[in-house]
Amino acid sequence: MDFTPEIKDKLNRLQEKYMAMGQDMASYLDGLLYADFLTYWDYIHLDTLLSLQSPKTPFPDEEIFIMYHQITELYFKLALHECKQLAEHENLTVEFFTARVKRINSYFNALTTSFDVMVDGMEKEQFLKFRMSLLPASGFQSGQYRMIEICATDFIRLVDKSKREELSTATIEEQFEHIYWKFGATELASGKQTLTLKQFIKKYAAQFLQLAKDRSLNNFSALYHELQRKGADVSALAEELRKLDLYVNVEWPLSHYKSAVRYLEKDPVDVAATGGTNWQKYLPPRFQKRIFYPFLWTDEQMEEWGKGWVLSVLKTLKNKE
Repeated sequence: MDFTPEIKDKLNRLQEKYMAMGQDMASYLDGLLYADFLTYWDYIHLDTLLSLQSPKTPFPDEEIFIMYHQITELYFKLALHECKQLAEHENLTVEFFTARVKRINSYFNALTTSFDVMVDGMEKEQFLKFRMSLLPASGFQSGQYRMIEICATDFIRLVDKSKREELSTATIEEQFEHIYWKFGATELASGKQTLTLKQFIKKYAAQFLQLAKDRSLNNFSALYHELQRKGADVSALAEELRKLDLYVNVEWPLSHYKSAVRYLEKDPVDVAATGGTNWQKYLPPRFQKRIFYPFLWTDEQMEEWGKGWVLSVLKTLKNKE
């Protein structure tokens, strides 16, 4: 067959490429000749992916629980993929920044709108039985979620609200000792750290501290202020950051709160979470007042942070019973 000019041009360019690397193009063409065609299932390692569910009990709904958490972690990985691009971009523009935050918002939108799988997608009786085989593991131990938080804001914003002013000039190590989520994983009776928290800190503390240092000047808040100082129009970016603030700090924890109320609320004593977390005080946004971008909200909005959502959810769930 005759080679078209386009094919000849590509062959010449390939020859130049391999010559520059000291490689023989013909050997690579042999590899292409003998290689099998790529399939969808091989490309995404489908068989491996579908084999990663290993229930600990015979209750069918446990597999739903596992798969949804795996889906969640994949979305978190997508978000961190965008975070890395933003932090490492050499010539960051408002347009690029806005587009990437918009992607992250789409991931969290998919998560929050699908969380009914956890709220209503399992039988309560099954959940309350198979959950006991998970001790002391907890969704609290999602390291990727904590990494997203670190990438999204100045580290001081993740310190427990009672300590933020006092530790505003402290080192990252000192601030980490008072990071908000540590207070959500204390034993309800003694006030001591739960095994869940001890495991989590042992595995991730060094990684979190290094990431916090690496992102001290290129977290989303710092990058926003840098673009603003340069005179860029950050209005569209500000809108996406406000959405991110609500997704991560209100809607996502509230989704978990809805699930906790559905499965763990029990008169007269609430059922403890598998990690021993005080979910009644830890999950509601109005208690945490965790806000990534206070400079984008009014004092009134921050004062009312999360209140309306929590009250409406409680009313809805009570009406279902």
